[in-house]
Amino acid sequence: MHTAVEERIIRPARNILGSLRLPGDKSISHRYGMLAAFAEGTSRFTNFSTGADCASTLACMQALGAKVTKLGEGAVEVTGVGGRVTPSSEPLDCGNSGSTMRMISGLLAPQEGTFTLIGDASLSRRPMERIRKPLAEMGAKLTLTEGHAPLMIEGARLNAMDYTTPVPSAQVKSCILLAGLQTAGITTVREAIRTRDHSELALRAFGAEVKRASDSVSISGPQKLKAIDAAVPGDISSAAFFLCAAALFPGSSLVLDSLGLNPTRATLLDVLTALGAHIAVLNLEEKNAELVGTVQVTAPPDGLRSTTISGGLAAQLIDELPVLAAIAPYTSGGIRIRDAKELRVKESDRIALVAQNLRAMGAEVEEFEDGLDVPGGQTLHGATIDSGGDHRIAMAFSVAALRAEGDTLIQGAESAAISFPEFFNLLDFVAER
Repeated sequence: MHTAVEERIIRPARNILGSLRLPGDKSISHRYGMLAAFAEGTSRFTNFSTGADCASTLACMQALGAKVTKLGEGAVEVTGVGGRVTPSSEPLDCGNSGSTMRMISGLLAPQEGTFTLIGDASLSRRPMERIRKPLAEMGAKLTLTEGHAPLMIEGARLNAMDYTTPVPSAQVKSCILLAGLQTAGITTVREAIRTRDHSELALRAFGAEVKRASDSVSISGPQKLKAIDAAVPGDISSAAFFLCAAALFPGSSLVLDSLGLNPTRATLLDVLTALGAHIAVLNLEEKNAELVGTVQVTAPPDGLRSTTISGGLAAQLIDELPVLAAIAPYTSGGIRIRDAKELRVKESDRIALVAQNLRAMGAEVEEFEDGLDVPGGQTLHGATIDSGGDHRIAMAFSVAALRAEGDTLIQGAESAAISFPEFFNLLDFVAER
């Protein structure tokens, strides 16, 4: 199925005003969908992510014997397989979703049967050795194609292990925990930089016991999961585009309701505060171990300052870096990004594409192997943006276009549907022209 390539014109805005409720968090939806499909009983979710990636997770779990019923308006019902999947005669198609492929591999490695996982052209270029290695150390049989998908899994009985991740990755950690859930003994994952903890929180919500230490997380197996009912909080990675857009206009005021504010993900709020934006968090509460609240952002009257993002901060903000780089020319002192080499192996080489598109809009930018220097105080003009088929690039430059002089044409705008089909409509809704 080939999607028609879509172009969108973004006109400059005068201001960003209004209130939005965003689609469900992608990371949480993936995990809730996968765990519900593996658990005993029927789980019900509201505000489940509308993105194509989470639909890939549900489709794969359905192919493995779970029952998925979409009730409309983001409501989904999932009846699980009670810990035993049924191998599918067809390959499991993960689409564009690295999360689906990496996490489902951990879930399937201890199961009986043979499984083949495939993905689209972009996913088939993404590195999968990082999950093959730890799973193989547990005794799993995984065969890759030159380090990439297609990926074959021959289910086997695994051994618990203590593993230190060479590159901090929430997906690798989740993959190992899902294998450990079904393996006798205690499986521990150690990481130098703490990555997002949605899998640990979701496993707990579904009734599993997970222990967290300062630099590690452990799960004892085998354990059973029980169905839950949950509302998925709004996606803060999707919110990033709107928060950054609002931060660009001195008269702006934007309210985002029921937003997921998981501390391992809400670092963006700290960075925007450091840049001078005013962020207020209202009605903070805990739901299924995840923090949820309402966020109000107003821009500083005299414009954004400057900041440096490196080290652990870069790892935590990996998805938000493209949009921060895209608004950097409008800050007074610019933004410097380092230790973000991982951006080069995402859906595209995001460092190269950000630099290329900023230059197309007339910005000065210096590119490094692991980051970018984007000076502040620049004026950008409308341009034709090459999204490289990458949803976050398409959305980041739609935000940059709001403050540019003249119209901007986003090529490959349809890629935004992968994570956020409603993006352009919501952007139009809050942009005053």
